[in-house]
Amino acid sequence: QVELVESGGGIVQAGGSLRLSCSASGMIDSINAMGWYRQAPGNERDLVAIMTTGNTKNYADSVKDRFTISRDNAKTTVYLQMNGLKPEDTAVYYCYYYQPNRDRLIYWGRGTQVTVSS
Repeated sequence: QVELVESGGGIVQAGGSLRLSCSASGMIDSINAMGWYRQAPGNERDLVAIMTTGNTKNYADSVKDRFTISRDNAKTTVYLQMNGLKPEDTAVYYCYYYQPNRDRLIYWGRGTQVTVSS
């Protein structure tokens, strides 16, 4: 099993910044993909940003040039720096973890609320 612990959500005014963190522990593998999805009320869970097993960074079009994903060298913690936040960024943000060589399961964090006021 893999446990994901997220932190960094909160309430911010439009134009502000937040930094999310997610740490993985348990039966983890150094070959993994980690990233962030978000879900607003009434919507599906959508990709925000992800770092693949090959360290490629992929972003949703709506957050390119505003959000930056990164992770530590041990590949156990992933960060999401969110700048220029907009009210439409309001959602619950979920950490994503996938390790293709170990159990090939997708793990999710419990989610952290991000609220952007106008």
